[in-house]
Amino acid sequence: MTEKAVAGALGLAQKAGKAVSGDLGVKEALTGRKAKLLVIADDVSPRTEKELKFLAEKASVPVVTCMSRAALGLCIGKAPRAAVAVLDAGLAGLIVKKMSV
Repeated sequence: MTEKAVAGALGLAQKAGKAVSGDLGVKEALTGRKAKLLVIADDVSPRTEKELKFLAEKASVPVVTCMSRAALGLCIGKAPRAAVAVLDAGLAGLIVKKMSV
């Protein structure tokens, strides 16, 4: 799957209000069990990655690692982001499916 397809799906999720980004928002989505998928940038610090993956595992949320922080932020129309939590199961499934292809 290309980053372009993931970026398109994340942009769609953001426009629909079904994506949360930023440290606090992502952690709240994971601990509140609202997140259906966690997308982590491939250039985050090891500490951040470990913490987010731990929270995702605890909440049984699948994790996808792709694109840089700058690209991740750009595809949702924001500044560079370390992670984005997708709140919609359909959009999360679309991203996972595209990553598998």
